[in-house]
Amino acid sequence: PCMSFQPVMMASRRKTKREFDNLSSDKIEKPTGPINKGLGQEIVGVSLPEEGKIKGWEFGNNVRMASAQINGNYYAVQGDCPRCGFDLYRGTLVTDQDPPALACPTCAVTYSLTTGAHGPPLEKKGLTGWVNALAKTATLAEAAKNAKAFIITKAENGKVYCRQRPE
Repeated sequence: PCMSFQPVMMASRRKTKREFDNLSSDKIEKPTGPINKGLGQEIVGVSLPEEGKIKGWEFGNNVRMASAQINGNYYAVQGDCPRCGFDLYRGTLVTDQDPPALACPTCAVTYSLTTGAHGPPLEKKGLTGWVNALAKTATLAEAAKNAKAFIITKAENGKVYCRQRPE
């Protein structure tokens, strides 16, 4: 005996336009206002610097930051000096001025921790001062640019958030 068979299309049933329209968008809760109350991107895997100290952070895509804590406030600027490219987290905190600044350990240019604006070089003596002077002559006289500045917020729940300060 010969058996015949009937091919059957086996596929999932797709929703029609009418079925999609019936999925009311007002049933879906939409966020109101900025995400994280405007605090920025949550950063994990870093420890905040101690009072009066600088800490270097590195994230994916070679994003580096120099972070500091002064009088209980957290500050951060880009991790490399815009003038000479050296690590700013190895620099010197300048807290006897308002706003506080961070001086590059190589060229001594200072950067405001609140705005990232470059300022006058930190005067150093001895070998460090000689190296700073040499670094300044190795780059263009007016090569200093402003650094990117970031707002660091530690929320009540202990989470740390970061967002770039508007330029």
